[in-house]
Amino acid sequence: MLGAMAFSSVQAQEIKPFKDGDRVVFLGNSITDGGHYHSYIWLYYMTRFPNMDLTVFNGGIGGDTAFDMNKRLDNDIFSKDPSVLVVTFGMNDSGYFEYNGDKAKEFGEQKYQESIKNFENMVDRFKGLPETRMVMVGTSPYDNFAQIPNDNFKDKNLTIQRIVDYQMATADKYGWEHIDWNRPMVDLNRKGQAADSSFTLCGTDRIHPDNHGHMVMAYLFLKAQGFAGNKVADMEINGSKAKVVKEENCAVTNVVKKNGNLSFDYLANSLPYPADTIARGWNMSHPQAEAFDIVPFVEEMNQELLTVTGLKGDYQLIIDGEVMGTWNGKQLAEGINLAEIEWTPQYQQALAVMHLNERRWDLERMTREYVWCQHGFFQQLGLLNANNRHAVEVMDKNIDSNAWMKGRRPIYSSMMHEPVRNAIMGELDYLTDAIYDINKPQTHHFELRKL
Repeated sequence: MLGAMAFSSVQAQEIKPFKDGDRVVFLGNSITDGGHYHSYIWLYYMTRFPNMDLTVFNGGIGGDTAFDMNKRLDNDIFSKDPSVLVVTFGMNDSGYFEYNGDKAKEFGEQKYQESIKNFENMVDRFKGLPETRMVMVGTSPYDNFAQIPNDNFKDKNLTIQRIVDYQMATADKYGWEHIDWNRPMVDLNRKGQAADSSFTLCGTDRIHPDNHGHMVMAYLFLKAQGFAGNKVADMEINGSKAKVVKEENCAVTNVVKKNGNLSFDYLANSLPYPADTIARGWNMSHPQAEAFDIVPFVEEMNQELLTVTGLKGDYQLIIDGEVMGTWNGKQLAEGINLAEIEWTPQYQQALAVMHLNERRWDLERMTREYVWCQHGFFQQLGLLNANNRHAVEVMDKNIDSNAWMKGRRPIYSSMMHEPVRNAIMGELDYLTDAIYDINKPQTHHFELRKL
């Protein structure tokens, strides 16, 4: 395990928190397309601000460079009417195999210049969006240092970091908000590799972060939005006097002391942040929850504190009739973090939100595969959104020479039909509505029963 590591450099890179009514689009490549970071960020808002009307869109397509993104801005991104557009690229722009060739330095310079030229074309488009907040994000790193049995394109990440530096400078030039994921994640990888040379947040291919890497990315983004220190709730009760001392983001009522026991009712304004313990997604082997051993998310952003002073001896904590555990008076006076107890009713409620969000993520991934077919294949043939017999014939004619298209043919053959697309979008809307129906905190009855 890594010790959780703080990033003071992130604090200077402020990103305004999303607000009620925002439509946030994350524009990116396969790291966005098949990744969870945007879903984990939205899950934070779903649980911490249950009454906020927020919509987050996956705007990634696998294999994209800034050039490719520019081609699909109107049809795929601007059509979502973003109030906030979060932009990240650089992994594919920087190239791959040639870094191990004879002219690696020249190749890196060529890819850097190409990326900047393509980015400037996008910047011209972004300047035409005066009502849209722009957020520039420096991509997660290519891990050149992990000792794993996979291709290692030497110094590739140095080119990526040059691209990131240009992105950050451009953001400053136009007053955009920004954050760099690259260098903090390199630091974390190096720290982990000091203990285990095979450690990486960047997946078995050095490119695609695993779930714990995506949670680190979400943490860095949320920290840049200023959420460090933002508690789920913080309540303190003087047990000897049966008196409420503190209520932060919650309400504590009906405090009763009887026969050495203490009971009260608790209603928080937020739910704890739930962490998935299963590795989800293509080629993933690490769960989201592993990130909590790497960055101080729990300490900084997931504190649901119960402090009770003035009690002596051992006490069972019972919530809504279910025993949560046993603590002594000293431990209760120091405070316990309820967000780390997975069987509290409020954590179980948050888990239901998480699982609905995962189902929503799965469906949205399907829609991104369809969008890849349109922009990664059909657009260059003049068949964007044709969805007709001719498009299918062209696809099948080229399918043996295009493995990427071949793998997506089943999805395309289904989603080329408008009723299918409408049904999928309807289910996405239904899942989002269901999340915001069940994410409202409930009142729970607490009892501290003396043993």
